[in-house]
Amino acid sequence: MNKKIAADIRHVLSMYRWRILAALLCLVTAKVATVAVPLVLKRIIDALSHPDQLSRLPLYLLAGYALLRFLSTLFNELRDLLFVRVTLRTVATYAEKTFAHLHALGAAFHAKRQIGGLLPDIDRGTSGIAFLLGVGLFTIVPTLIEIGLVLAIMLTRYSAWYAAIIVLMFVAYTVFTLLFTARRVLYQRRVNKLDSGAKSQLADSLINYDTIKFFANEALETARFRTLMQGWTEAGMGNQRALFTLHVGQSLVIGAGVAAIMLLAGDEVWRGGISVGDLVLVNAYALQVCLPLNALGFVYREARDAWVNAERLFQLLREQPDLPDSPSLPRLQAGGGDVVFEHVSFHYDPARPILRDVSLRIAPGRTVAVVGRSGSGKSTLARLLLRLYAPTGGRILIDGQDIAQLSPGSVREAIGVVPQETALFNDTIGYNIAYGRVGSTFEQIVAASKAAHIHELIAALPDQYDTAVGERGVKLSGGEKQRIAIARAILKSPAILIFDEATSALDSDSEHAIEQELDRLSRNRTTLIIAHRLSTIVRAHEIIVMDRGRIAEQGSHKELLRRGGLYAHLWLLQQRDAETLHRPSS
Repeated sequence: MNKKIAADIRHVLSMYRWRILAALLCLVTAKVATVAVPLVLKRIIDALSHPDQLSRLPLYLLAGYALLRFLSTLFNELRDLLFVRVTLRTVATYAEKTFAHLHALGAAFHAKRQIGGLLPDIDRGTSGIAFLLGVGLFTIVPTLIEIGLVLAIMLTRYSAWYAAIIVLMFVAYTVFTLLFTARRVLYQRRVNKLDSGAKSQLADSLINYDTIKFFANEALETARFRTLMQGWTEAGMGNQRALFTLHVGQSLVIGAGVAAIMLLAGDEVWRGGISVGDLVLVNAYALQVCLPLNALGFVYREARDAWVNAERLFQLLREQPDLPDSPSLPRLQAGGGDVVFEHVSFHYDPARPILRDVSLRIAPGRTVAVVGRSGSGKSTLARLLLRLYAPTGGRILIDGQDIAQLSPGSVREAIGVVPQETALFNDTIGYNIAYGRVGSTFEQIVAASKAAHIHELIAALPDQYDTAVGERGVKLSGGEKQRIAIARAILKSPAILIFDEATSALDSDSEHAIEQELDRLSRNRTTLIIAHRLSTIVRAHEIIVMDRGRIAEQGSHKELLRRGGLYAHLWLLQQRDAETLHRPSS
């Protein structure tokens, strides 16, 4: 555990120090009552061993015996009631911290993460932290208190051999538990790894449900999952065999210790050194020591498992964001939305450059379209402008400010995006549109929907704007989702707009209507259009043609056609495809 994580835990504990102290007081009181029960029981048995004295048996001993047992339970329950808020708050704090941290991590991390394996890691990690938090207070401390009190009573009232046997049993139990638990941790790590792998496979398979159906590969997916589960089963069996050895060994140590104590006590009763009540007392204390000793072994084993479970969470929290959004970073002072790329280069892998020395400017209120073959670097320009990635060379300016020196969040607040693939939250249509500007009124949401030409469709639904869209918007068509994304961008009303194939999922009639609305929306705003269909960008003020990460051509639609270069070639190919598509079949 690094210093920051330890400091976080100390901070949470300091918030509830009085509650923790009260829980400790209840704990000590419960243990004192537990240890006092055998003392009262001894006196009752000794009194009952003499029939002639039964008439003088004090009733307070019987009542006290029952009361002590009740108090032991009562104060243990009060301890749990007081401490549960501390545990729950700590778990909630770490869940919130992990949630925020995952959103702070960059696009590179999320491009390689597997959501199906990430979620169980987080769940196991927070549960492990909750267990570790209660271990020290509720198991180790009370066990040591109980063993200490028992040893003190045994040393003051009986032969030192009883205490010696208890100490020897404690040492043997501890050594055995440490050695065999260390071996078992290896199995637990393997079980966790295979479990996360199986969860990842399950999530990935369900996400790609349609693809599996298209290729009728349900049996293949089941076979792959079965292989993973077979490995998980074998690892679990190995883990259980190690646990069997551990439990049997622990029970053997405890059994040998109790047998030695009872043989010694029985011999003393036979010789008249102690009474039958003393024998019961010694037996009760021997068992009373064994139970917490067994609890210590259980807790140590579970604590090691909990630590293994928390390892992945701590590792996740140590991941550093590629582009940290620190409160100390200056915020973008948005003006007209003047965007400048100065000699920008970028690569994920140095051996495969994506952009090479790209320079362009999108003046305030102007629309620039970027076109080119797949893989030419078009969409990368948008990702760099949004600060999802940082350029490996050059810089990007917005209104004269280098965005590398600014808060990434403030940069994104000034930009509206309509992506090619729209992912919606598993909530209502109204919620997804309102996400563009938190706190929007219903009237504003409706106005944005009308501008995106989707209001009529929503109004025809039984639940209208309260209609659930399903996970990632699966209940809507591609065109409907894209129009919701457009409505969301309209509602945000940003200074800079990015359209990444914004009409690719629309039919021709809807595309024409939406293009007119996008033209209106783009008016007096800086707009970057990433396009594949050249017919959608003929009205752009300037068109940038990308080829292999470089700017091959730039100019207006008419200028580029007159040059007869790459743009003219792409235009001709698309016009031929359109003619072929609309030509009547013979």
